[in-house]
Amino acid sequence: MSGTLRTPTKRVCELCDRAEKWDTDGGSWVVDTTPGNVYCIHEWDINGTFVPFEE
Repeated sequence: MSGTLRTPTKRVCELCDRAEKWDTDGGSWVVDTTPGNVYCIHEWDINGTFVPFEE
């Protein structure tokens, strides 16, 4: 079983709508469009539909 590992490039907090994108140059998540609440304990939109391995 050999596959290609995929990684997410965008994420959104379900509590405060903070949107972030992956910065490949910096190697970290950066704010994309909505800064959200700085005091929020972010709950990212991970719901099991993202499949990390491609066949």
